[in-house]
Amino acid sequence: MARKLRVEYPGAIYHVMNRGDRREAIFQDEWDRQRFAQTLSEVCAKTGWLVHAYVLMPNHFHLVIETPQPNLVAGMKWFLGTYTNRFNRRHKLFGHLFSGRYKSLIVDGSASGYLKKVCDYVHLNPARSKLVAEERLLKSFVWSSWPAYLGGPSRRPAWLRVERLLGEYGIPKDSPAGRQRLEQALEERRRAEEGGDYRAIRRGWCLGKETFRQELLAQMSERLGAEHYGEERSQTEEAKAQRIIAEELKRRKWKATELQARPKGAAEKVAMATRLRAETTMTVEWIAARLCMGSRGYLNYLLSRRSKTRQK
Repeated sequence: MARKLRVEYPGAIYHVMNRGDRREAIFQDEWDRQRFAQTLSEVCAKTGWLVHAYVLMPNHFHLVIETPQPNLVAGMKWFLGTYTNRFNRRHKLFGHLFSGRYKSLIVDGSASGYLKKVCDYVHLNPARSKLVAEERLLKSFVWSSWPAYLGGPSRRPAWLRVERLLGEYGIPKDSPAGRQRLEQALEERRRAEEGGDYRAIRRGWCLGKETFRQELLAQMSERLGAEHYGEERSQTEEAKAQRIIAEELKRRKWKATELQARPKGAAEKVAMATRLRAETTMTVEWIAARLCMGSRGYLNYLLSRRSKTRQK
């Protein structure tokens, strides 16, 4: 059966959701949730993603992310794979953690109301699932972006973008008064809600105006059947990696031939590899081959040693 085409373009906004395999838990304790948030921070650093909303539920998660570069697929592959490996290693498990492919709903960010609707859906999820008692405020659920929205800039991660949702609520300034208005508005929405009509979010593939949907359909029709669509995406990520290498060579006044001439474990090459791992989704195998650093295992050893040295 053919896989559904992932539509990617600069500045796209997605509502992304995935559940645990057989609807089982993807977090066993607070440490797992912290590691998930840490992995999210890392993938945002690698890809440039901006997060508008997120929530971590017992057996699934929701993210509303904006991709300045068309890299949803590469980023999600690294993100879900890395968290799964970390979860399995900690709990001495193996195999799949998530159930099949993640769902990605494309959100119309050019028209007022659609981003607000999907962010509200995410932030209200704990209340709908009865994880927040009726007498308690939504911000009491800590594994959500909602407390960070209300806590002010100094308490937010750098990758959480709040100004667009504030704008859709008609709040001109990220101030204590503005955040109080924001909290009141969502709490009122929560009290007025009786189930809500979320079919377009839960079952649809895009959320926006009809013109937005038609534009996406036209883009998809041009690419359906293109055998190398995934390859083209990977080539875009590879181009970014090649640009970083060129920058590093220029900064060191090295010629390209010096990568072959220098020792496999040269400190400068380890620094380049560290940057590539932090800022791209290229594999260790690719980095080792491109920088002439030997095997995947040897490069992993060098990266681990560098990380431990810097932590001391």
